Amino acid sequence: MARTRSPLLVLFLTVFIDMIGFGIIIPVLPLYAENFHASPIAIGWLTGIYSGMQIIFTPLLGKLSDQWGRRPVLMVSLAGTAIGFVIMGMANSLALLFVARIVAGITGGNISIPQAYIADVTAPEKRSHAMGLIGAAFGLGFTFGPMIGGLMSRISYSAPFYFAAVLAAANVVLLYFILPESLPKEHRAKPHEEASLLEVFRHGRGGMFALVVATYFFLIAGFAIMTTLFALFTEKRFGYDAHANGYLFGFLGILTVIVQGGLIGRLVKIFGETALARLGLIITAASLAFLPLSANLTWLLIACAGLAFGSGFASPPLNGLASQMIDRSWQGRALGVMQSAGSTARLLGPAVAGWLLVLDAKRPIAEYGRTPFFAAAVLCSIGAT
Repeated sequence: MARTRSPLLVLFLTVFIDMIGFGIIIPVLPLYAENFHASPIAIGWLTGIYSGMQIIFTPLLGKLSDQWGRRPVLMVSLAGTAIGFVIMGMANSLALLFVARIVAGITGGNISIPQAYIADVTAPEKRSHAMGLIGAAFGLGFTFGPMIGGLMSRISYSAPFYFAAVLAAANVVLLYFILPESLPKEHRAKPHEEASLLEVFRHGRGGMFALVVATYFFLIAGFAIMTTLFALFTEKRFGYDAHANGYLFGFLGILTVIVQGGLIGRLVKIFGETALARLGLIITAASLAFLPLSANLTWLLIACAGLAFGSGFASPPLNGLASQMIDRSWQGRALGVMQSAGSTARLLGPAVAGWLLVLDAKRPIAEYGRTPFFAAAVLCSIGAT
């Protein structure tokens, strides 16, 4: 039992550190971009271009991890993430900021690798619970990352990016010394074996796998619209700066940790993966619709709580279901396709968010953000059907 738990704890720490670095920039990036006179549409693309690169490179990284092992590919991708953060901190123009986001996106599509690692070392019936541990690491990263980013933004807007680069570099060192390889050589895909992405859908229970991927896309697209505009929304509606938004994201992260780290395993046993994922999508849709109607901090926190519980109920079961439908030697590619769908959603979601926000420009400030948040609710409702 110790051999099973130890790698998961190390992986938990790895993802936690990675997500702190990712979370640091959430309350800062939109305001940082405004310093370079970025429009709402440009901010949307700046957020989305990171995921645009992941659409292409997440399946590639997953395929490489199937061929060469999880550990080396994860280390190289984290080193690239560190370089991207350094360029972000050095940026003196909007164009260079876009370059930095592209570099970070190319190497940052690594979340499918920890998920494939989990599939390597856990039994199928325990995977949703194990995916929940990764979700808890995400939550902790979202708890501390935005708060750290908000605090460091008081030094300068570039300080959070340099700090995130240091964390990514430290993560590479951590992986090198304490994370063992999970994929034995006899189970690895052969480098000469070529397979298109469509082959992934044909290799397992293709129809059900495609349905899970589509559902995940709608969940992430709706959530991406929210994260793109949240800092701008609270600034316009409540006068909150990056520091205050860091605490709001921290609150959301704490609730996510509670759900995915402590409750998800029990809830899966009670409801099953499919029913729990549908419930999560419904709660997320309702919370997104309620968010722009929040009149004060109390109602804003209630909406944030709904988002944390909804996404926490939906995401781990969907990833667990996807991993159960594909053979072991295809886990990296299959979960890479899953995360590529999420990256597509994170590309299109922010772009749509910026475009829809323009439609609200001439409306009263009390109606700021309603159009994109209502659209996000519709997307999650589609996923729940």
